[in-house]
Amino acid sequence: MISSKIENIIAKFLTNQASASELGVLEVWIEEANNLELFNRYVKINYAIEYNMREFDSNKVKNKLLEAFARENKVRKLKKLRKTIYYSAAAVVLGIVTTAFLYNSGLFDKPVAPVAIVKNTIEAGTDKAILTLEDGTAVVLEKDKTYQKNNVVSNGKELVYDDQSKTKSGIAYNYLTIPRGGQFQIKLSDGTKVWLNSESKLKFPVAFKEGSTRQVELIYGEAFFDVSPSSEHNGAKFKVLNKSQQVEVLGTEFNIKAYEDEDKIYTTLVEGKVAVSNSNSKKQLIPNQQSIINLKGGDIVVNPIDAYNEVLWTKGIFSFKGKKLKEIMNVMARWYDFQVVFQNPELEKVKFNGVLSKNDNIKEILSIIKKTNFINEYEIKDQKIIIK
Repeated sequence: MISSKIENIIAKFLTNQASASELGVLEVWIEEANNLELFNRYVKINYAIEYNMREFDSNKVKNKLLEAFARENKVRKLKKLRKTIYYSAAAVVLGIVTTAFLYNSGLFDKPVAPVAIVKNTIEAGTDKAILTLEDGTAVVLEKDKTYQKNNVVSNGKELVYDDQSKTKSGIAYNYLTIPRGGQFQIKLSDGTKVWLNSESKLKFPVAFKEGSTRQVELIYGEAFFDVSPSSEHNGAKFKVLNKSQQVEVLGTEFNIKAYEDEDKIYTTLVEGKVAVSNSNSKKQLIPNQQSIINLKGGDIVVNPIDAYNEVLWTKGIFSFKGKKLKEIMNVMARWYDFQVVFQNPELEKVKFNGVLSKNDNIKEILSIIKKTNFINEYEIKDQKIIIK
């Protein structure tokens, strides 16, 4: 049970009125066993009550919470607390805002038609990957299944390499491939953590060469990196290569999205500092900036962005802000492992805002989108979804 004192501080925190000392109290409290769950329940109950008692803009409720955690006031006290609660609160609000998937489009309203569902065999993705060892052996990693060999161990969700592993001679490489409908985490031998999204592939050394730049390659797909600082490795820099760009870091958190079926590469900086370069130019990013490289040619473009919103996928959340339906369905297709077909090409351009759980049933998501009346009908046939 939450004390009245903590309730009062939580209320102040959500409205950005808490003092530095109150944030300190909340930070200590939230780290105690079971208190994060109590926080979740408190927010969910209070906002659910508000939802049931009167009409309100649930998207504003979501934004009120998320923006409260993203504000930079009282930075030193708030920074750590924000990272702890931000993703948790976003997940709590899902139950409230999932039914309020908003739209913004110039298309005219269309009459609602029955939904044709032949057979729904489409399920949400899960933890799974294929580890390819230096000798070419392929090891299937699956949720709740353990694996251990020499200096590497997996619990079915994360692959961990011995942090004492170093080499003074040749480097042996492993590959981690995430299929459609999968996700996985890896902790490299230097302590760097990497979250890999569906349909991604990472090449990395079993052990980094002592005294040399630490280097990995995102062959394709999307990955979030939490890099072990160079100060812990005798100043050794960290680089992430891709066929169309290079990212150089000293110690930071960033996201790279480089899918083979997309014509752009996106690098988003959460914390620290990175330098992104290609054959045409080189740009440095600061937190809440995103670089975009058009694979058809051109310089690197840098735009401001809400970085935390871009990496919510690592916390089991899809967050779409002004995204076209085609982009949204492509993201869904990778996670749920299906093909999508648009019978009306104009529907690909409809823009939506929404926050969804990666555990949601695909039929529920399609039903939410359909309630906007911009989609007449959708049909599910085995692993194919037809938007009409």
